[in-house]
Amino acid sequence: QVQLVQSGGGLVQPGGSLRLSCAASGSAVRIPTMAWYRQAPGKQRELVAQITSGADVDYADAVKGRFTISRDVNKSTVFLQMNSLKPQDTAVYYCNFKWTYFGLDYWGQGTQVTVSS
Repeated sequence: QVQLVQSGGGLVQPGGSLRLSCAASGSAVRIPTMAWYRQAPGKQRELVAQITSGADVDYADAVKGRFTISRDVNKSTVFLQMNSLKPQDTAVYYCNFKWTYFGLDYWGQGTQVTVSS
């Protein structure tokens, strides 16, 4: 069983920056696809950014050029650096680790990000 523990988030003014972290307990033989999702009130959960086991990265159009996903494989940790934050980035952010080969999918507990003046 894998547990994902998130940290970071909070309240920030428009134009500000935040960094989210998500650390997995235990170790794994294979590197998972690591991703960040977000869910705003009244909206569906959406993919924000992901990094595959081969280190390919992908971003939602809304965050391209502002957010950066990175990882520390040795520490089983994924990060999301969020710059130039906008009020529309306000949401609960969730990390996700997926081992498609094994059919395993784990979620973090979620962390609130609020962008407001």
